[in-house]
Order: sequence, then structure tokens, then C-alpha cells
Amino acid sequence: MDAGLLKKWELLAGRYDELTTQLMDPSVIGQSTLLVKLTKERTEIESVAQLFHRYQEILKQLDEAAHLLADPSAGAELQALASEESAQLEAERGQLEAQVLEQLTPKDPRDEKNVFLEIRAGTGGDEAALFAGDLFRMYVKFAERHKLKVEIVEASETGKGGYKTVIAVIEGKGGYGLFKYESGVHRVQRVPVTEAAGRIHTSTVTVAVMPEVDEVDVQIDPKDLRIDTFCSSGAGGQSVNTTYSAVRITHIPTGVVVSCQDERSQLKNRTKAMRTLRARIVEAEREKQEAEIAQSRKAQVGTGDRSEKIRTYNFPQNRVTDHRVGVTLHKLEQVLAGDMDELVEALRAQRDHAAVAEAS
Repeated sequence: MDAGLLKKWELLAGRYDELTTQLMDPSVIGQSTLLVKLTKERTEIESVAQLFHRYQEILKQLDEAAHLLADPSAGAELQALASEESAQLEAERGQLEAQVLEQLTPKDPRDEKNVFLEIRAGTGGDEAALFAGDLFRMYVKFAERHKLKVEIVEASETGKGGYKTVIAVIEGKGGYGLFKYESGVHRVQRVPVTEAAGRIHTSTVTVAVMPEVDEVDVQIDPKDLRIDTFCSSGAGGQSVNTTYSAVRITHIPTGVVVSCQDERSQLKNRTKAMRTLRARIVEAEREKQEAEIAQSRKAQVGTGDRSEKIRTYNFPQNRVTDHRVGVTLHKLEQVLAGDMDELVEALRAQRDHAAVAEAS
């Protein structure tokens, strides 16, 4: 465990013990305001402190097991038991470290929000568009695993399951917390279905992730909006190309443009478009404020060049590699089927370590 994190954990446990002693002091019990304050502080750190005390017990037991294993006079049966106990203690130790890391990490208040997901084909032409479709379906399946609902806001299809662009809103508790690590350039290496010679091509898709914002979080003057309606385009439906149900909204001060044609109702399309617009305006302001630390959306997705990748999906090797955490999984098919939790947990753990180190 990181020394800084361990020290912080130890200090919190010490503070808990100190508060426990104080709360037994008659002079404190007689002061209602102070009693409430100290009780509240103790309650807030109780879980972390209890984890630390158990952690200390595990370290002591591991030390005892190690001495027994190193003792040549100990019988084989006794050493076998010590070895088994040591393995169990190490597993529990790892679980405790993961728990405390999560508890000591500053929470992102946006994690519980709905999320807007934008996927755009980058370098690679038709193959990039096909992989954009693969990524979108991967995210839909991942969302379903976590009981989240996915609705398309805007899509530009290329046929055969490909997308030049697809924008969706993902609704449900914890949506942004699950998807926020996906922003960036995703690189695919495979033989395209259009490749007659069997050569491996490298293509890219860019992904941007934005938390949804409430109406109270951003004030939009209706006078600043230009709203255009047009006929939907796409496959099927009597309303396609016959009614002006699609909506395009331009926010004149910022130049942000959003459109929605997924619903047959103009009102529903307008509602969806306004949700997207609010998220983009807030995200644009955030990018402006955080440009110096490369948190802008442009920095997230780059230009779409093959060298600017956060993750590589290599089909010949059945491999997925996340370059930010150095994690490689040889189960590409499962990942594309929505089994992304191992990648997300690795990225979350990296963020937690960094956040705790920064706060220490």
C-alpha cells in the first residue's frame, strides 16, 4: 500500500480513537453542541477506522504465520495450515486496501448523473464507421448490465451497422461514473470486411462523454436560440421525409448546434435536443476553465489520429489494451459484448490513487 495513503488511514483511525475517548468524558457529555459535533465527526470516520483496526490485526497474523513458516521445527501439517491461512489473510488484506482506497477518494458529484455519449468515426473511412457501430453496441450492452437505459439522440448511419456519428443519452444512477473514462481515441486493428487481400488495417473512433446538467445548472435565454425543423431521414416509417419532426437548435452566443430526429414527435425531439444543448454548454464552459490541465473535450478526443489512442482493440490477437493503465485483456469478444468492468475498475483505481495522493 502507498505510504501516504497508509499514513492518512492511520491518522484517521487515531482520530477516531481520540474522539471515542472524548465522548466518554463527562465534561463533553454536558455540552450538547460539542457532543453533537464530535459524534458527527466520529460517525463520518467510523467505517475507515474499523477497517484500519482489522488491517492491523491482519498484518499481525501474517507476521505470525510467516514466523511459523520459517521455523524448521514446525511440523509439515502445521506449516500447511499456516500457508493456507496466510493466503486467506493476503486476500482479505487486498480487499481492505481496495475498500479504504475507495472510501478515502474524494467523490465526484457528477458521477451519479445521466451521461451523453458521442461517438464519431475518425481515421479509416468505412472501417472506422463500422467500428463506431461496434463501440456503440458495446456501450449499450455495458449499460444494460448496469441497469441503465440508452436512447439515441442523433445518428448518421452508413449502412451495415456503421455510424459516422451517433449521440446517445444514458440514463440511470451512476451513469457518468461508469462511462467517464471512455473519452478519447479508440483504435481498432483488424482485417476489414471490404479488404480482399486480407491485410490488417488500423482505424480510429473518437468518444466524448458529458454529464447531463439540470435546467437549474445553466440558464438559457430563449432569445439566444434559433430553432429549425426539418424532415427526418432514415429507414422506415410513414413520418420519414413527410413531416417536420426533426429539430435543430443553435445556441447563438456559443455557436453550439444540436439536432435530434430520433422521435416522430417534434416536441419529444425538441426536449431531447435541449437536454443535449445544456450539457454541451456546461461542458464548453468547463473546458474553457480547465484548458490548462488538458481536460477540454478537444483534448479528450484529439484529432482522431492513430497515434492518439487511449485503447486498442486488436482482433488478430484477441486483445484489448488500455494504454492509460497498461492493462491488457485477451478477451476481445467478451469486452465488445459489454464485459468492460475489469477495464473500468482498473481506471477507477488509478484515479483513486491519484486523487488520494493529491489530497494527502
